[in-house]
Amino acid sequence: MKDGMKVSLIEYGAGNLPSVERALARQGVETERAGTPDAVAAAGVLILPGVGHFGQLMRTLGSRGLLEPIRQAISNGVPLLGICLGLQALFTSSAEAPEDRGLDVISGTVDSLPVTAKLPHMGWNQLRRVRPSTLLEGIPASAYFYFAHSYAALDAGKAAIAMCEHGVPFVAALESQSLFAVQFHPEKSGDSGARVLANFVAYAAAGKHR
Repeated sequence: MKDGMKVSLIEYGAGNLPSVERALARQGVETERAGTPDAVAAAGVLILPGVGHFGQLMRTLGSRGLLEPIRQAISNGVPLLGICLGLQALFTSSAEAPEDRGLDVISGTVDSLPVTAKLPHMGWNQLRRVRPSTLLEGIPASAYFYFAHSYAALDAGKAAIAMCEHGVPFVAALESQSLFAVQFHPEKSGDSGARVLANFVAYAAAGKHR
């Protein structure tokens, strides 16, 4: 890693955090867990992993004082990758917990996938790319990624880089300056998922955001 750079994984009890750690370790990436406001504020690269319930995530981040440091890091251009629920948390709100506010760094809501589709959307699916991106560079357009969710953002404006479809089209990946997020689980998506993580780390290591 460049200049001893570490990737800080935001620690709030997410079940997929250890698997993200292992996926990065396989690439020789050094990681640490950031579970306090000071640790998040000091981080040079952040990953927000996520599985579970939107409301529980936002309340846990709030109770640990992590919401404002995350928002500030994004505002300051610290590279951040949201995974699954970590993507949904970036939005204003979610139909899963309408009373709980998201990080609100991307305007819009997260909606339930239609009941006419089999829920949760679980398994392998392909992406439809809508613009060139850093995250998906070098990955075949035919690649499959692993999903596990019942809620999704249906629109992310110009930030959307790829869509997927399960009953309706939804945002599969987004990218806005140093902010990145994916609805799928790269840590469970084989070689293509590993390349997504590697692309994010390479972007952070290059320091072009500074």
